[in-house]
Amino acid sequence: MAQLEQFTAPVGTVLARLRALDAELPGRDGVAVFNRVYLAVTEEVVRGLAAGEFTDPRAASALDVRFAERYLAAVDAVAAGHRPPACWRPLFQFRRHPGVRPLQFALAGVNAHIGHDLALAVVDTCRTLGCEPKALEGEFERVGDLLVALEERVREDLMPGPDLLQVADPLTHLLGSWSLERAREASWAAARALWALRHCADVAEELTERLDAAVGFAGRMLLTPLPD
Repeated sequence: MAQLEQFTAPVGTVLARLRALDAELPGRDGVAVFNRVYLAVTEEVVRGLAAGEFTDPRAASALDVRFAERYLAAVDAVAAGHRPPACWRPLFQFRRHPGVRPLQFALAGVNAHIGHDLALAVVDTCRTLGCEPKALEGEFERVGDLLVALEERVREDLMPGPDLLQVADPLTHLLGSWSLERAREASWAAARALWALRHCADVAEELTERLDAAVGFAGRMLLTPLPD
């Protein structure tokens, strides 16, 4: 039990920060909408670590913390008046737009975090633990499964009911253009590529920048203002 606590504690620190953000952000704020989603994921990770559900709790804890640090760094950058990574800019720019629906905010945040941050978090974790990405694949999949389950719940909670969401509603088509599963697969491929290029700093930096820009572009599309 004591051994599990040493892996749960770092994630618990992240959890405390997410709860603090949840308390201070206005409920309708787009960043707050995503933060609530991420808070639920992190609570589930802490529960899973405490219950011994992860095959490698050390790797799972390290990956979760490195993953969260990317999002929290974007939050801190904006709070300090700096520009966040390109993948996060659309969410922060449109966070108060009245024409963007809560489900769009949630998925735009998930897009940024999975499409960009997760790949870099895998590389960060490999450096921290001195391992190859292959060693993290099981925990990567476990965290990904939690996100897929949560995405389904988010869609159920935030999607308008069938009496409101008609086939002609632009939100129907917008949501059909993005897939968490595809984003997760692309993130794993990007992580492996970045790890393979870790000794080619210039190429790795260019790939990271292009990944950031591409994910940001997708996020901007997800946040297209829609009519009521």
